[in-house]
Parts: sequence; C-alpha cells; structure tokens
Amino acid sequence: MEKMKKIVCEIAYSHDFSKLSLLHRSLIPLLSLSSSFYSLSLCIRHHLYSLGIFHQHRLPVPVISVGNLTWGGNGKTPMVEFLSLWFSHSGICPLILSRGYAGGDEVRMLERHLLGTFVKVGVGANRAMTASWFLERYRYTDSRTSGSLENLLSEKKVEITSDKISAIILDDGMQVIITGVIEAKTRRNGRKLLFVVVVEGEERRQHLSLARDLDIVMVNGLTPWGNNRLVPLGPLRQPLSALRRADIVVIHHADLVSEEILDNLKRRIQEIKKGLSVFFSRMLPSHFLAVHDNRTKLPLSVVEHSVLLCVSAIGSPSAFMKCVQKLGPLHVDQLHFSDHHQFQNKVHIFFRHLLCSAYLNLIKSCTDAWMSDIHEMKKRLEELQNRFGSRPIIVTTEKDDERDPEAFLQLRPFEVLVLCSKLQLVSHNQSSEKCFKKQLKQLLDRNLETPAQVINS
Repeated sequence: MEKMKKIVCEIAYSHDFSKLSLLHRSLIPLLSLSSSFYSLSLCIRHHLYSLGIFHQHRLPVPVISVGNLTWGGNGKTPMVEFLSLWFSHSGICPLILSRGYAGGDEVRMLERHLLGTFVKVGVGANRAMTASWFLERYRYTDSRTSGSLENLLSEKKVEITSDKISAIILDDGMQVIITGVIEAKTRRNGRKLLFVVVVEGEERRQHLSLARDLDIVMVNGLTPWGNNRLVPLGPLRQPLSALRRADIVVIHHADLVSEEILDNLKRRIQEIKKGLSVFFSRMLPSHFLAVHDNRTKLPLSVVEHSVLLCVSAIGSPSAFMKCVQKLGPLHVDQLHFSDHHQFQNKVHIFFRHLLCSAYLNLIKSCTDAWMSDIHEMKKRLEELQNRFGSRPIIVTTEKDDERDPEAFLQLRPFEVLVLCSKLQLVSHNQSSEKCFKKQLKQLLDRNLETPAQVINS
C-alpha cells in the first residue's frame, strides 16, 4: 500500500503523463474516473448548501479557517500554531478544532508547543459537535462585542483573565484515504498489483458544515497545484476557482523558491480573485532535540560537516531536505515515506505480553511493515557510513517523532535528531508580518459585520 501511495503521488505531481512508467499510465483512467465522481460530489454538495437544503452551523464566536487546496506540506498546522500564539498574546483565548489524523501526531505537537498557554485543542471528525462540547464546558466570550479583537494589533502582551473561549481556529485540512482497490495480475510474470479505484478526502464532508468568518488558504510554493487535477488524479481537494472564497492566501516555503516564481504564483492567484491578499511564509529552524532526550535543546550547528539522512513521512519532504541542507552538513541523503505513514504497529507492543502464543504469528505479520522500514533505514545508514567513513546522523521532523518515537529508538547506535522549526511570515513584495496582522484584523472586522455565505466554486 505504501508503494501504491507513492505512485499516486507521483502521478498527481506529474506535468507530462507520457513520461511516466507503464504501471503509472495504467492507473490514470481509474484515477480520472474517481476524480470525476469526486468533482461531481463537490458540485452537488455546494449546491445543496447554497439552496439551503444543507445548513451551516454558526458558532457564537469568530471562526478562522486555515485550509489548503492540495494535500500535505502547505504549512497549515504551523499557521494554526502561529495564529493561536498571536491570539493568546493578545488576550484572546482560542480553541483549535482539528480532526486528528493518523493517531494525532499534529495535535500532540500543537499541544506540546502550546503548553502553558490558554489555548485549547479539540479533536473530532464532527467539528460542530466538538466545538459545542468545548463551548459548553468552558463557556465563551463573544469577542465581536467584548472588544478583545482590538488587542490583536497591540505590541504589548495582554494578560488573559479568563479561560472562556473567545475565538475558534479551524484546522481545515484534508486526509487522503485509499478506500478501494482492484487486484490484478501482470501478463509477463504473474505478479499481483494493486490498482487504486477510490481515494476519498474525509474533509470534503466536513469543511462546509461550520460557518467561517475568515478563510486563510495555505499554498506550497514548491509544488503549488501539481498537475492541476482533482484528487485522486491530482493533488487538488477543490478546483482553483475555490480561491474566490478565500480572504487571505499565504504562499509557504517562500524562502526555497525564486522571487520570479513567487511573483508569478501571486499573479496567478490574483487572476482568480482580483485584489486577494497574498503573503509569504517559511519554516524557521530553531534547534534540535535528541530522540532519547527531548528536554535538552541542541544548537543547529551540531550537524555542520556531518553526513545526514533525512527520514520523514510528511507532505513536503523536499522542503524539509532543502531546509536541512542550509544548516551546513557535509552530505544529505533522504528516505521518505507517504504522509502520516506509521513506522510501527503499536498494537504489537501492548498485546505481545497479553495474548497467547497462538496469536503471536498474527501479531508478527502486523509488524512486518515496521521492521522493513527500520531495516531500510539501517541499510541506508550503513551505506552512508561505508561511503564517507563516519557514522551518519538521522534527522527527522517533530511530526514523525510524535507519531513513532519508539521506531527511532530501534536505530541505535545511530544518533537521531529532531529538527524543531516554527512558521515565520517573511517580507516580500511589500508584504510582512505586520501587514498580515493588520490585514487579518481588518478583514475579520468587515466579515463579522456581514457573515459570509457559501459561494459555489
């Protein structure tokens, strides 16, 4: 299944299908059919909302949505954290609503980063129900009438005197789930191949159910739209025309592409919606943590002149690798898995000591994938050690460490470092962090006066 996910991803970001392998091209008709059904379902759902057959749930506090048009690697979660810290610094107690994909690695990372603040994190597929539970438990203060939004532009920290919820930040992402496959045999050697039939985005059923007062769309500057097709044939969860509903667009990884690319991307976005505010961001590395000791911060200089292996299961591995290359290592290699890939089976750890020996073979089969992942990592590390004559260092992301910390401990005696970074809004083309905050505040004030309606894409 991991190989199939990679094939689907390669097709989604290919601009010339004729250059793909025979296996890749054989999947295109099935993926194209699935994309057509997906597009039809989007259109029907939008019309049902616009006709009033489906109703949006409006919450008693402002709702800011941070979303993306493509799957993974757009900086959505770092932006959610940035907004939460900014609101908390301004005396506003926000609630983050997240679906909690793949065991909740992003949620755990957010909770750790926001520890000691008044920010709350609600996890659940039904965002409206999750929000209602938190609002009932902690109560709320309507920042629309209390005047607390005026503190957003204050340079001084405003103390929070109550843990009542004053705003909601919606982590409006998308998880791509393979829900159907066909098994077939090749004529040449009889090997079995899995062909994807349906790829379903869980969020397509959820993202319109909550009324939003402000929509922020994150765009990956390295790979903005892929092949410009809807999932599963392409990476788009919605057509580009959906940008007309956005209030702000942030082009992420702006430091990893040229100014010409950034300007062209901004121009194309503003062709879709004239006057749309476009800003730029990057991930700023701050320090490393050792997997065996996550309390001690290590300087970025610890990897200078070292041989590194970047191991990740994230949406934008190329951005991660480019960021690591800037830290001055001797050599950087990469081993990437699909977004949210699980390196180990946690059921094995718990039940190994509880179930009788008759079931151990079944449990062992469940962990074969994990062991092959670890074996592949060790094999690559040994190759690098033989090639350069020094022991390489594994560098991974916070998301990967949160998801599978036990897996990386199996790589001893090789050292595993976790790169910690935070989102930073960068100055480019007359945009800056100060301009972003001012524009968000103005748009929020305007939209709260006239709540937005669902618009067909």
